[in-house]
Amino acid sequence: MNGARWLAQALVAEGVETLFGYPGGTIMPFYDALHSAPALKHVLVRHEQGAAFAANGYARASGRVGVCVATSGPGASNLVTGIADAMLDSVPMVIITGQVPTHLMGTDAFQELDVFGMTLPMVKHSFIARRVEDLPMMVAEAFRLARSGRPGPVLIDLPKDVQMADASHLPAHASLGMDAVEAPRDASLHEALALISQAQKPVIYGGGGIVLGDAVQAFRTFVDATQIPTVLTLKALGALATAHPLHLGMIGMHGSRAANLAVQESDLLIVVGARFDDRATGKLAEFAPNARVVHMDIDACEIGKLRHADAGVRGDIATTLIRLTLPCAAHLHGRHGTARKAWRAQCQQRARQHAARYDAPGETVFAPALLKRLSELAPEAIVSCDVGQHQMWVAQHWRMDDPRKHLTSGALGAMGFGLPAAMGAQEAMRNAGRPDAQVICVSGDGSIMMNIQELATLKRYRLPVKVVLLDNQALGMVRQWQELFFEKRYSEIDLSDNPDFAAVATAFGIQALHVDRADGVEAALQALLATDGPAFLHVAIDTAANVWPLVPPNRNNAEMMDASPTEAAAPSPAHAHAPDAAHALPA
Repeated sequence: MNGARWLAQALVAEGVETLFGYPGGTIMPFYDALHSAPALKHVLVRHEQGAAFAANGYARASGRVGVCVATSGPGASNLVTGIADAMLDSVPMVIITGQVPTHLMGTDAFQELDVFGMTLPMVKHSFIARRVEDLPMMVAEAFRLARSGRPGPVLIDLPKDVQMADASHLPAHASLGMDAVEAPRDASLHEALALISQAQKPVIYGGGGIVLGDAVQAFRTFVDATQIPTVLTLKALGALATAHPLHLGMIGMHGSRAANLAVQESDLLIVVGARFDDRATGKLAEFAPNARVVHMDIDACEIGKLRHADAGVRGDIATTLIRLTLPCAAHLHGRHGTARKAWRAQCQQRARQHAARYDAPGETVFAPALLKRLSELAPEAIVSCDVGQHQMWVAQHWRMDDPRKHLTSGALGAMGFGLPAAMGAQEAMRNAGRPDAQVICVSGDGSIMMNIQELATLKRYRLPVKVVLLDNQALGMVRQWQELFFEKRYSEIDLSDNPDFAAVATAFGIQALHVDRADGVEAALQALLATDGPAFLHVAIDTAANVWPLVPPNRNNAEMMDASPTEAAAPSPAHAHAPDAAHALPA
């Protein structure tokens, strides 16, 4: 029993079933220990960044701690983007990195990097094991910290000699579980109730803390009881079903017109697990200018950080919502009831008026319509996105009913996230006894090339992920901004020399399909979903297609841009460059 074998047994005791990684010199004792740990399944990725993103997707889809492993030096540094993504989106992960033996630390030894210092700003906590006796405390604390409070990543840096040291004297691992969650103070609840009872134009502004706090059902009950119009951030999508009559849509830069206008005109924002991110608020100084704020969050640092909270409610979000539901409902149906009813009707009318249309003319594939239809054909699917225009189209047009079924790199916006995160989600579903659960990766031709090597991982483990690649032969979001805000000076966004993606997928041993006409979309989607095992659908779309609406930089959320009549009526041919449509802010 050496340190590495003890660690493998400790991971099993913590409930870990799958870990994602890539071996190397300083982590070799741990990989040797995996031979005597049949309860641990290791997924060999083809790049360490894929391991971090796969563990990230596993954690997001399951709510459990994701685990990834890499060697020292370049192995550890390749994990960094995935660690940062987990920190910024509050994803529970434990990262284990090999390190040079303790007597070589600080000597610039082969593949030595100060991973502890390098990751310090992007983890909840870091550990370096100096002795094998450190392991019981470190492992227990790492999992406790990753799970508890506002979740996040925790790093264990493990020197090779510690892994090889005798551990026969160590006790069996004992998990510390999770810390008890602090309940909200009565005084803060009374302050919140007082503000809510006085509001005539209230809006609920839901964020990612709803799913992190296992508060989805409590949130839905609160919305239904209070009948308050509701907007959601990117990370909260699914907390209220897309079709819910009180759901006005996503808020922010590419949010719905109904959601943004409601927030701007509100007199009270009931903020549930959201943090006033700049992509949600637009120009912060002009965000919801007439609204008072009730801010509910488990993290005291977020309350009042960017916007003054007239009532700050710190504590468990589910408990907060449960305790406020009945009192709020009773107050809201009394005083100001007529005004609130008219406000609700106005918001719902605006949502109907500005609902997305899917009847785009022309023969080319209209990405929003394709994604909407795919979500209808696979209503139980988990969708994992990369970053770019396709990410926003998914957020706007996918029919969502569960935030754990929408995996997206929110705060970091990391291209290359989608495919490995989908792998992690698929593995999480296998562990949950749902090996045939549908997982779909929606990517773009820029993003897919970041981690395309993970197609080999899909093939090896027969992970039945369906990849939908929207190919506009450009870095679409950058191109859109250069068109609108940089006088059409298109700089380094041309991807017209892309490979034949269907051929690439086939070379990896994955069945591939192609569609480039609107009249072929239905058959292509049906064939994709019917394919046994992993499959790849290459979709050629218009290079000039833009994501609408859009809040321009340094504008408030009421100042949204929409497609010009010229662009809406006559889309450019597929893969045409340099759109000529004129754009203006609406009156």
